[in-house]
Amino acid sequence: MENFKMIAKTFFGFEEILAKELQQLGAQEVTIGTRAVSFKGDKGFMYKANLSLRTALKILKPIYHFRAFNEQSLYKGIQGIDWSKYLEANQTFVIDTTIHSDNFKHSQFVSQKAKDAIVDQFREKFGQRPSVDKDFPDLRINIHIDRDQCSVSLDTSGASLHHRGYRTATNIAPINEVLAAGMLLLSGWDGSSHFLDPMCGSGTILIEAGMIACNIPANINRKEFAFEKWNDWDNDLFDQIIDSLMKRTKEFHYSIVGFDKAPSAVNKAKDNIINANLEDYIKVSQANFFETKKETVGPLHMVFNPPYGERLDINLERFYRELGDTLKNNYPNTNAWFITANLEALKFVGLRPSRKIKLFNGSLEARLVKYEMYEGSKRTKFQQ
Repeated sequence: MENFKMIAKTFFGFEEILAKELQQLGAQEVTIGTRAVSFKGDKGFMYKANLSLRTALKILKPIYHFRAFNEQSLYKGIQGIDWSKYLEANQTFVIDTTIHSDNFKHSQFVSQKAKDAIVDQFREKFGQRPSVDKDFPDLRINIHIDRDQCSVSLDTSGASLHHRGYRTATNIAPINEVLAAGMLLLSGWDGSSHFLDPMCGSGTILIEAGMIACNIPANINRKEFAFEKWNDWDNDLFDQIIDSLMKRTKEFHYSIVGFDKAPSAVNKAKDNIINANLEDYIKVSQANFFETKKETVGPLHMVFNPPYGERLDINLERFYRELGDTLKNNYPNTNAWFITANLEALKFVGLRPSRKIKLFNGSLEARLVKYEMYEGSKRTKFQQ
């Protein structure tokens, strides 16, 4: 099987950890871009990347590149591809377009023009044409126009890879699974200590932490990938890849614990943990973090997504002050990481973060911050 180029899309701020994930999986020629990492691999690696990557949103396979100045050159460029290699006349397709160009104003218009070019090619060759199906297409085509450069790719993933397949129940303001996994990897979580998410909502961070700790492929619970409908789909190869990935899972010898003060959130988290087959590793209980203290011995790794005040009505100043006080007084020997889009509120924590990483939660600019809680006071630590 020959190698070809692929592009893994991700969130801003995750490019380097995605590149590292790809290198560890065995990708060739890994190159970091903006919100994307390109790499080379064969068909088996394409399957493996979709199954394994924690911080990828989509994996695209570029098939053609040309210059498009106007609708004529766009139409001609799309017609320059032999679409019968990828699609049959009785199949369906859909086109997703992103544009950063003065030549084209509307992505919908580009998708429509490209669709015409594909359909016309089939009609001329075969006398019949494939149709568009936005919900369950046989082929998902991605068009990206940057100024006059047009790239055409096949979408190997289908629905965004944050749809892991384990989450049936969500709370208000659930965190995106890829964002949760990326935060965990940026925090250095590798399963070598106890873990706590003190505001766990529907359990996403806990489940991603459990999958990392046990080295379980991120998308093992997912129902389908776009490449399963391709003409060159190889079911045996796919099963082989799954077997080899599952042989690399490992045992985890610490605790992963979640609290939430809403009983409904705790119930949803428990359901999702069962869906992810991680109930042996993750325990969730109803508790108000501000009334808890550290119960494990040794270092504790904490990652959480506190409410922002965007969708939940809280007194932010009091909330963040209590957060800082609880960490300082009740959680010695803890590395606490959390994400917030309320940059003002960080002032009320009353502790100095040792790291601040710029991320986005949806469209909101956010910071992933780290607070290091020492055993005893910081001063005595450095005097020893």
